[in-house]
Amino acid sequence: MFTELLNKRIFTLYIFPFIFGIFSVFSFQPFNFTFINFLILPIIFYLIIFIKKKSKSKFRKKPYKKNFFIFGTVFGFGFYLGGLHWIINSLTFDDNFKILIPFGLFFIPLFLSLFFSILIVLIGPILKANLSSMLLFSAGLAFSDYLRAKILTGFPWNLWAYSFSWNLEILQILNKLGLFAFNLIIITIFLLPSVLFLSMHTSKKLFILSLLPLFLSSLYIYGDISLNKNQIFLNSFNNNKQLKINRANIKIVSPNFKLKYGLSDEEIKIRLKKLIRYSEPEENKTTIFIWPEGVFSGHSYKEIIFLKKNFSQNFSNKHYIVFGINRFNNQSKGLNNSLIIVNNNLEIIQEYKKQKLVPFGEFLPFERILKKIGLKKITEGYGSFLRGNKQENLEIQNLNILPLICYEIIFTDFIQQSKKDTNLIINISEDGWFGKSIGPHQHFSKAVFRAIEQNSFLIRSANKGISAFIDNKGKVIKKLHANESGNVELQVPLIKGQNKNKNDLIFFILLITYISIFTLNNIKNDK
Repeated sequence: MFTELLNKRIFTLYIFPFIFGIFSVFSFQPFNFTFINFLILPIIFYLIIFIKKKSKSKFRKKPYKKNFFIFGTVFGFGFYLGGLHWIINSLTFDDNFKILIPFGLFFIPLFLSLFFSILIVLIGPILKANLSSMLLFSAGLAFSDYLRAKILTGFPWNLWAYSFSWNLEILQILNKLGLFAFNLIIITIFLLPSVLFLSMHTSKKLFILSLLPLFLSSLYIYGDISLNKNQIFLNSFNNNKQLKINRANIKIVSPNFKLKYGLSDEEIKIRLKKLIRYSEPEENKTTIFIWPEGVFSGHSYKEIIFLKKNFSQNFSNKHYIVFGINRFNNQSKGLNNSLIIVNNNLEIIQEYKKQKLVPFGEFLPFERILKKIGLKKITEGYGSFLRGNKQENLEIQNLNILPLICYEIIFTDFIQQSKKDTNLIINISEDGWFGKSIGPHQHFSKAVFRAIEQNSFLIRSANKGISAFIDNKGKVIKKLHANESGNVELQVPLIKGQNKNKNDLIFFILLITYISIFTLNNIKNDK
């Protein structure tokens, strides 16, 4: 019966790839059914080879490459629809944007699916039912993910490697290999069961399948040793009086504010009152308070300066407050989405301007054209935010902070390019846009990866999202769940990220190796 279904184009080119694409979302947070990728990717590989064969006979009514394009597009559409459907929740806060819900639900996944369809069109015709083709397919998928992370504004969301976000042991190799090399290795491991479809001796199949637990156990053992060593290091760090000066008392505050436009001054005062209550400042205790992005809901720094007295009355000169705010840029005559550090007089000590802006959320692509038909960015205000330039870390006392605002946490580039003296990552976010969907869980999982890559503690404060202290190996020390109000406090060790992967060289070495094996194997077979 299954063979009969495969021989029907509607199943092979449309129904099967769409179902497998949709189901892939269950391998990521918050579900973590990683095992399904050991089924999905091998089946996709098999179907590509099946389509190649049938395109010469059963499916010949359609042009050869068109079948590959349809298959790749449908699988990609299912993959991104399942993984990104929560985006449309951000379009429900303003009636003017509800008309765009079909666009968010249909056209965004359709556009992103091109990363699959173009790949399959290019390599589908040369894939065969052999081991070297399996390696080429792994390399192709990994390179497709790499391009997705780099071109246009970049969108490295839900790389296949993120389906292991729940397993800290396996993730520890990230610090040495880098995200994209790790992603290639994970894709290769997922594809190993493909040998069941290949034409080779049973003993060879069993040998290759035995590599699956060997690879995973090797990664696990390496990670377990790394975690144990790090725990010994952290214990000695906490017990060594000389090292205690390299710690900072930090308090994460999550107010769980309702996402709302156009707040009055009185409503802003009420918000600040709640923030102060949740912060529980102690006058004589040196503390850095981390508030989320968007706590003053679209207001600029100048518009909240009237709160100066409230700050000075409730915070002391031993306190610093970190939060997100809009800042007017006098030179460019526009607004930046900024992270600022202020003292108890609401005076700015340090500022970071967001560099990676969310398309449509924070800036409108082709703004001059789209403005004419009444469109604007989703966040409050009409003009697009200005893009921040690359800048130095924020330094205060003994902290050397790599700041990341919201969406920037998904980009490994910030970690690779961070200064060698970086000893802390601070990520603030407004996850209220995504409601009670899977979005905040997927967003949080990226923070775990960045902490491991940098080998430094990461502090995340998210309104309506998951706020947490994450140690330098990705372990969550303390956290506030999504939609939970309150604070968590910790004496944070300030650890400089050493021996981290600073470029994508390992990824390209692996990529070239895979392609070379495929090429040499083809030459050998031709002879």
